[in-house]
Amino acid sequence: MQVILKEDVINLGYKDDVVNVKDGYGRNYLLPQGKAIIATESAKKVLAENLKQRAHKLEKIKKDAEALATKLDGVSLTIGAKTSSTGTIFGSVTSIQVSEALEKLGYNVDRKVIVIKEPVKEVGQYKAIAKLHKDVSVEIPFEVVSE
Repeated sequence: MQVILKEDVINLGYKDDVVNVKDGYGRNYLLPQGKAIIATESAKKVLAENLKQRAHKLEKIKKDAEALATKLDGVSLTIGAKTSSTGTIFGSVTSIQVSEALEKLGYNVDRKVIVIKEPVKEVGQYKAIAKLHKDVSVEIPFEVVSE
């Protein structure tokens, strides 16, 4: 089943991409949640026209994402967490804590675009990836310390 994404979906595609998905995933999740529409010929033509009209806006959005990426390039975060005596965190550190730490430094990055590959369950050094645009992503190193 071919669908046109109406918003970014992690591990599938970005807004206005035409992607192939399994029928059940499209019918039971993407369409009811409003994340996609069925890619008919008329919908593809409308999408092409809209993309042509929005090309300059998309270029500005990409430039803003690149500017934010250059600002975030040298940033290193320290996140405090409650830990046991062995250094194991009670709970885990997620993209929410990384986003909040970035906001304290003055960077407005949505938690939905921050990806942490491995679970953060202990004190130590880790890396998060902020996917600011489909062509722009930046790696953010962060350290988890005991409070």
